[in-house]
Amino acid sequence: MSPRKVVVLGYGMAGARLADEIRQRDPKGERVALTVIGEETHAAYNRVLLSAVLAGTMRPDMVRLHEGDWASQHGIDLRTGVTAVGLDRVKRHVELDDGSCVDYDALVFATGAKPWLPPVEGLVLDDGMPAPGVVAFRTLDDCDRILDAAKVGAPVAVLGGGLLGLEAARGLAGRGNLVTVVHPAGHIMERQLDAGAGQVLARSLAEHGIDFRLGTSAARYVPGDGLKLDDGSKVHADLVVISAGVRAQTGLAVDAGIEVDRGILVDDALRTSDGRIHAIGDVAQHPGTVSGLVEPAWQQAAVLADLLTGEDVSSRYRGTQVVTKLKARGIDLTAIGEAHAEAGDTGAEVLCLTDPTRGRYTKLVIREDRVTGAIMLGAPDAAATITQLYDRGVPVPTDRLAVLLGRALPSGAAPASSPADLPGSTVVCRCNSVTKGRLVEAFRAGATDVSELASATRATTGCGSCRDAVRGIADWLATTS
Repeated sequence: MSPRKVVVLGYGMAGARLADEIRQRDPKGERVALTVIGEETHAAYNRVLLSAVLAGTMRPDMVRLHEGDWASQHGIDLRTGVTAVGLDRVKRHVELDDGSCVDYDALVFATGAKPWLPPVEGLVLDDGMPAPGVVAFRTLDDCDRILDAAKVGAPVAVLGGGLLGLEAARGLAGRGNLVTVVHPAGHIMERQLDAGAGQVLARSLAEHGIDFRLGTSAARYVPGDGLKLDDGSKVHADLVVISAGVRAQTGLAVDAGIEVDRGILVDDALRTSDGRIHAIGDVAQHPGTVSGLVEPAWQQAAVLADLLTGEDVSSRYRGTQVVTKLKARGIDLTAIGEAHAEAGDTGAEVLCLTDPTRGRYTKLVIREDRVTGAIMLGAPDAAATITQLYDRGVPVPTDRLAVLLGRALPSGAAPASSPADLPGSTVVCRCNSVTKGRLVEAFRAGATDVSELASATRATTGCGSCRDAVRGIADWLATTS
């Protein structure tokens, strides 16, 4: 029996991970003949770590997900630098912009999202491309363009005070640029943070040399001069970096008659309205998750790999408990669940501590004695404790103040002052669901440093925020073995 022809449109984080998951289940390609189509010319890379490339703390080669011979080593037909321009659902083939066609038995959209360019006078050219001196922050090539344009000490304006915009701003400020963030909402990261946390975070980032213009939007861009804002003020900038949100790349699906809303609509089997076509990652719209985060995409990739290879035909994606971390040097921020709940909300117990002088803000939302939301800024101990409570769904200790301070623990857990104290079931890498116990197993099997543990377990290969924890566990194991 011939292997099933699976074509993956997109060689970003979701598409690359799906290919890895498929080959993990079908290493010789006996069940799945795999073709991956990538618009960018690069090997797949970790988009989450681009802010570290901007900051100069990581080289571009350090964020790669695959080596150059990855496709040939795994029997994958990888085509980079090409784009799908047509889809015939009757003949079941995809047309590419190099004139070729690829047939499929199953097709997967992993096309991700494109930056949204605000309708600001002068910001975008007639062909839809950013004007000179304007760069959207989304890809590895964007990093190169930004670094080429952002001379040391030069003023830079960042449009967008969301997660990615703040990471870009912090990276550029760390390089010595004079950075101003322009954001239309009343506080930054309003999707993940309440007003109190947003104000404390802005104050902390201001100490790193970042200025903020909140509650206002850009009205006009003048190349070589900067931005005029709708409140009448002005931001001088040699470069404007856009991080104002993204839009799912659904055009091909729309043209093919597949059901689309904000993204391509999928069910728990990641199927679209056409049963032979699936979607994962930022382009997919599933009721149990939000776009823009790596953890849901990789969980979806694992489920879809089960289904496409026949490894587990009952596998389903039920949604993701989202934990958001800001990856900015000198800032420790974690937000989970319904962080916007307020005291007095029906059925919610809400506790909050704020210490703006020291850049600390903690908030805990409890329903039926379980954590349903939290914000932990400048409080890594509380973040570790509360995230454990959230992940495990266990009752919150009665001493709520101790929880907010990171001094209380889930039932049955020991104080986590060192790796030795962590239970084996503790999730160290959320992006890949890697526990301390799995890291210990991998270490004992011969993976004795962070890079080897990453290869064996995938820990640290998501957002990268667990790298210090993994290193700590590796060092502890090295001294106790």
